[in-house]
Amino acid sequence: MAKDYDFRNASELLALCGKYGMSISEVMIQREMQLGKVSWETVMKRLDRSLRVMDGAANRAYEDPVPSMGGLLGGEAQKLRGFPREKSVLGSTLHKAVMFSLAVSETNASMGVIVAAPTAGAAGVVPGALLAVHEDMGISVDALRMALINASAIGYIITRNGSVSGAEAGCQAEVGSAAAMAASAVAEVLGGTPEQCCHAASIALSSLLGLVCDPVRGLVEVPCQTRNAAGVACAYTAAELALSDIEFAVPLDEMIAIVYDVGHSMPKALRETGLGGCAAAPALCSK
Repeated sequence: MAKDYDFRNASELLALCGKYGMSISEVMIQREMQLGKVSWETVMKRLDRSLRVMDGAANRAYEDPVPSMGGLLGGEAQKLRGFPREKSVLGSTLHKAVMFSLAVSETNASMGVIVAAPTAGAAGVVPGALLAVHEDMGISVDALRMALINASAIGYIITRNGSVSGAEAGCQAEVGSAAAMAASAVAEVLGGTPEQCCHAASIALSSLLGLVCDPVRGLVEVPCQTRNAAGVACAYTAAELALSDIEFAVPLDEMIAIVYDVGHSMPKALRETGLGGCAAAPALCSK
């Protein structure tokens, strides 16, 4: 009887990891191969393409800043790049991760090519987290591929059982989901078990629970860019907590359902309509 690698939620994913002695990334690759009827090499090529786009989006903006379409962003990543490291409270890896996340947000806002991971508004979190770990901690490209497909497994579970739409469930569904994806990916690439990866994802989601979606002037610029930076910091914190054997009390599947329910409890003014939150700031509405 052929092995079945399909799963619908985190509980089923963890069961498959235990059954076959695989990591989350390994199960997800097998699922892609099985359901998509493609080879291992095809999956790797797709991951490489996404990684190239992520790398390009992260490097473009801090090397050669381009003003955003709405004029609210441009040059933030480059400014952070020039910030004296001896004054940084972030440490080298988080500093780079935040810089990359800002840069991807600038690339997105200036109509550059990005990977929606899981959305354009949250596109800086996963590449910021992974590229910084790759550069600072000697993580190989092979390991980076596995980290990315680990993140995709978490994103798939959230999309299937919850939401990644700011219009439906607020920014907790965008940056929150991205932080969960990145937290799980970082946990795995640093040696975490599938269970630790899921704890990391759940911690990240819970930490950004209730985050509203309030784009100024209806643009994916402010406060989206700095929230991507905060999402990276949340992802790293969640991963390190999980890797320290700190188990989160709320299972990932339940946390995803909670995020979805909270999102539907939010007033429409706080769900991407541009009518509340930062979008209603007098300083920006008057310009």
